[in-house]
Amino acid sequence: MAVALPLGYATWNALLNNFAIEMAAFDGSDIGLLQSIREIPGFLAFTAVFLLAVVSEQRLALIAIALLGGAVAVTGLFATTTGLLITTFIMSVGFHYLETLKQSLSLQWLSKDEAPAVLGKLISVAALTSLLSYAVVWLLLEVLHASYTVVYATSGLACLSLMLFMTFAFPRFEAPSPQRKQLILRRRYGLYYALTFLAGARRQIFLVFASFLLVQRFGYSASAIAALYLINHGVSWIVAPMIGRWVGRFGERRILTVEYIGLIAVFLGYAIVDSGAVAATLFVIDHIFFAMAIAQKTYFQKIADPGDIAGTAGVNFTINHIAAVVIPASFGVIWLTAPEWVFILGAIMASASLLLALCVPDDPTQQRPIRLWWRRGLPAPAA
Repeated sequence: MAVALPLGYATWNALLNNFAIEMAAFDGSDIGLLQSIREIPGFLAFTAVFLLAVVSEQRLALIAIALLGGAVAVTGLFATTTGLLITTFIMSVGFHYLETLKQSLSLQWLSKDEAPAVLGKLISVAALTSLLSYAVVWLLLEVLHASYTVVYATSGLACLSLMLFMTFAFPRFEAPSPQRKQLILRRRYGLYYALTFLAGARRQIFLVFASFLLVQRFGYSASAIAALYLINHGVSWIVAPMIGRWVGRFGERRILTVEYIGLIAVFLGYAIVDSGAVAATLFVIDHIFFAMAIAQKTYFQKIADPGDIAGTAGVNFTINHIAAVVIPASFGVIWLTAPEWVFILGAIMASASLLLALCVPDDPTQQRPIRLWWRRGLPAPAA
């Protein structure tokens, strides 16, 4: 599953802007509409839990891969506004359901001791797959001069082939604990929800405004931005397994603390940077911190009732995508008059995340799910 997701999505994302403009004659408003359509399934990710009443999570994940791969495979055949909107929506349903279910299944199938290291390896595998996908796209377009239709079909059919392999090569894996087939919202998960929301806000600043800064202010070309993404994936391939081991060794609170202190520095750096090389370095460092989100996932795994994981995964993805609507539009207005304030506000969000991270206990499995650091030294309440 870790391979299938970037195998389909990386190609779709790499070609999107060029295909939309050159083949479907998109303008700015069309691109904005397409991106809004793409985010709708992220908000609706919680609906995955309702389907678990009729199909197992493992089977639903395979169906999600089929939607992702199938939509990518036929994208090149529908070079119209309506066609691209429809294929994008189907692709996004598969993508977001798969992300939700992959997280849920990994936290169920992996023990609490092995989860940090294995999650790091999964991020590394996904990064390597993205690297290879970008290389194949370049080879098909630049060397073999293939059409968009052929490139999309190659990626989508490869994703579908992997889905068929997973269907017949693996048995049905049983989760240690039966999952509740309903949405789960619990007060004791409040800290996790808050960290998830702020993580979604940070993601939008990186995806939308950090790259826009490189292009608008420092004149980075499309190929230069692509090269930076290749560097990001290459670094993740190497660093993610290390971060996974560090989470297991040093604990979630320490890793999250390092992450958010680093993010504060990165966002403030974006706000004052006057060198394209320094901005690109910040861009790569920023991406490295994405791998530290492992600590957030394993924190939840340690505090969650084992039967709550599936019901919470969809809620978590929906909370993460709330900012996807609010941040681009509202911060885009701020960008018009004071671009540096977009990143200063990002630093303020990272500071809020840091205060929340300090509330994560040293050992969430043994203590209450929240550590009140401002009351340190007071006796803990009875269990």
